[in-house]
Amino acid sequence: MPDTTRESDAILRAAKQSLAVQREGGTHRPAPRGQSIGKGSAELKLKSLLTKVRNIALAIFAIWLGAGIAGAMFSGIGFWGLMAVIVATCVAVGVFSSFPKVKVPKRAELKQGNPHQMVARTELWLEAQRPALPPPAQALVDQLGVQLDALGLQLKGLGDNEPAMAEVRELVGEYIPETIDNYRKIPQHLRTEEYAGKTADARLVESLTKLSGEVDRVTRRLAEGALDDLAIKSRYLEYRYGGAEALEDMREMPDTGVPLPDFSAIPLKQER
Repeated sequence: MPDTTRESDAILRAAKQSLAVQREGGTHRPAPRGQSIGKGSAELKLKSLLTKVRNIALAIFAIWLGAGIAGAMFSGIGFWGLMAVIVATCVAVGVFSSFPKVKVPKRAELKQGNPHQMVARTELWLEAQRPALPPPAQALVDQLGVQLDALGLQLKGLGDNEPAMAEVRELVGEYIPETIDNYRKIPQHLRTEEYAGKTADARLVESLTKLSGEVDRVTRRLAEGALDDLAIKSRYLEYRYGGAEALEDMREMPDTGVPLPDFSAIPLKQER
């Protein structure tokens, strides 16, 4: 049977390299103006768009159905009736293409709901604040969008009583929005003036950089548990299907604090 140990090690190295890239800010590019900074906010916008399309389709169907019924009852609606239907269709498209609008969540709503909702709301809130921030801070907001997507994936399956969940709600729902709100309270002409050695713009960038690093730290801490599980599972499969040599490799693995499965009851593969 071919030795898959090298392949398993390559997978683990690639995963660790991915974590290192995220720690340094990721490989993403700044989001163009008007584009979503993360998948969560993009899903909310798509949901709103689909609602608009549905409403437009229903309105047009109702208008033309009513025109058809009127035409059947009165032997046609005539030229002016047709013009009225066309005008009504245009009005319906104009009205329902503007409503419902994507509602920017309030600060108090950011830390509510499940992890997916929390991340999506925070991304949408950050997008609304982005135009009022200096360019370096806008780039950090874009970076936070990518990091929040990754964090949301790691939070799936965690209960509200988990310590990590409480930490994330405080970080995402309080510290990040509070930092930006405090900056926006400063009059615009004072943001570039030095106060206590630094400008408000510089302090905002410094604070967002620290918060970005903290989001990444929490994400990597949660992801390391998954990496440990992957490593153990990989070595288990090596032992189960590769023989006793793989068990020696498993014993040489560093202690991660995760208990190893009991292999005593698993028969080794018999050589033919």
